[in-house]
Amino acid sequence: MTLNDPNSPWWRHAVCYQVYVRSFADSDGDGIGDLPGITDRLPYLRDLGVDALWITPFYTSPQNDHGYDVADYRDVDPLFGSLADLDELIASAHARGIRVVMDLVVNHSSDEHPWFVESRSSVDSPKRDWYWWRPARPGHEPGTPGAEPTNWASFFGGPAWELDETTGEYYLHLFSRKQPDLNWENPEVRGAVHAMMRRWLERGVDGFRMDVINLVSKQVDPDGTLPDGRTHGGSLGDGSPFFMNGPRIHEFLAEMHREVLAGRDLITVGETPGASVADAVLYTDPARGEVDMVFTFEHMNLDAVPGGSKWDLAPLRLTDLKANLSAWQEGLAERGWNSLYWNNHDQPRIVSRWGDDGAHRVASAKAWATVLHLLRGTPYVYQGEELGMTNAHLDSLDAYRDIESLGWAREAAAGGLGPGAILHALAVKSRDNARTPMQWDTTPQAGFTTGTPWLAVNPNHVEINAEAAIADPGSVFHHYRRLIELRHTLPVVVHGDYRLLLPEHEQVFAYLRSSDGVRLLVLVNLSGEPAALDLGAEAGLLDGERLLGSASGDPAVLGPWEQLVVLSR
Repeated sequence: MTLNDPNSPWWRHAVCYQVYVRSFADSDGDGIGDLPGITDRLPYLRDLGVDALWITPFYTSPQNDHGYDVADYRDVDPLFGSLADLDELIASAHARGIRVVMDLVVNHSSDEHPWFVESRSSVDSPKRDWYWWRPARPGHEPGTPGAEPTNWASFFGGPAWELDETTGEYYLHLFSRKQPDLNWENPEVRGAVHAMMRRWLERGVDGFRMDVINLVSKQVDPDGTLPDGRTHGGSLGDGSPFFMNGPRIHEFLAEMHREVLAGRDLITVGETPGASVADAVLYTDPARGEVDMVFTFEHMNLDAVPGGSKWDLAPLRLTDLKANLSAWQEGLAERGWNSLYWNNHDQPRIVSRWGDDGAHRVASAKAWATVLHLLRGTPYVYQGEELGMTNAHLDSLDAYRDIESLGWAREAAAGGLGPGAILHALAVKSRDNARTPMQWDTTPQAGFTTGTPWLAVNPNHVEINAEAAIADPGSVFHHYRRLIELRHTLPVVVHGDYRLLLPEHEQVFAYLRSSDGVRLLVLVNLSGEPAALDLGAEAGLLDGERLLGSASGDPAVLGPWEQLVVLSR
């Protein structure tokens, strides 16, 4: 199979780049990134070689969750620019061969959206059923402890229900209380979402990243109630079995595809917490017509205590990671497609999380990049990942801005966890680690803004920045360029079969890609110590063309964070 196979969609050989709009580039000096700032930096993205640009929400929003609380799906928030700025960005990106992907946030809206304002105005409102409203639990007075309609916990802390004083009923919010869940059981809601999507596509958008899209279908009992979740030592329960991958989710996505997406040359990726490989096959099988790929969370949960939250830290075992990624590679080999990522706006920086952001920062950033980008699937690069940007290393609670992090810190403190332990967990896992401003140069605010940034710039920008990386042929940036080039030029990277090698090796991630007689051997030491390896019957593959890694030296021993990629024809 060739890269130009007409049966292979463009996104299968593409690399996507994610921009967190408020932290990428500020064009007007207000300390917050914006759409004109992205447009100004498109030459940088073209030089990197990416094919598509995913931009986090820029809709009108109160910014309670930094744009993931939408108050108007039809317009650009003045904080980020205007519709004219968006048109210019799309046109400029397309002129450079870069497609533009929007963030679609439709599990919930803002409580300031006109739909919700109308919905909460009266129990008889024509939009009452556009959201999840329920009376207090039988036998309880509204507003008293335990009166919530279910015991579900919110992802951002506390109950997932908020009492509205106007009508005396509760509304559901799986996230912030300012993010009420839309009721997808109502066909009017789905129709409004479809119409909104069509408007953005008519404006030139090339696809959608769908925020927590597998939460939109809730399990409703015959009497209209929602079930309680299991509790784990507290009053709040885990409602996820009743809203993750819910009973009508495939119906809803197939309808969306049929009504909006079919027949268009787009990319669609669903964020799907709690989805398994089997779920992903159903979501991404082209014959089913739902989405092109999903973001799995399984590999991102491997450094947390099983059964705990992401804040319950545990060391990563490489053998677990290899087994997990291999299960996804193999499970979607015949039907469906993988998305590939280490970083995004919700995850800490990979070089700090699982690499070495000290003496081996460059080598470990390259190592993790190689493992990911030569797998089968569509890779996503998060802004600054291509520079080896590190975690923020914030040292006080006052320095954090993330609503999830601050909510957890309050609950953890109330539960008796000490300040040191709280700050340690935040330093490792807070979403703010990914959200510090992009590091463009050595100037006081890293070239991000001429004003005061909304979140402090990482002091290490004087060493780690785009200007220095572009000038250094051995930088992380140029390694990413090479990996992107390999995906664009080698069909085996896009279409090849995958086979894990050395599954029990605790230091080395080794795998083989094969297609039409071409074989690509990938060997990466993901540790700070030398690693001996015995490839056995596959040792002959080392005699091929070395695409990455040292051209000499003993291939039976990989140095700390060393890699070797060999092509055989």
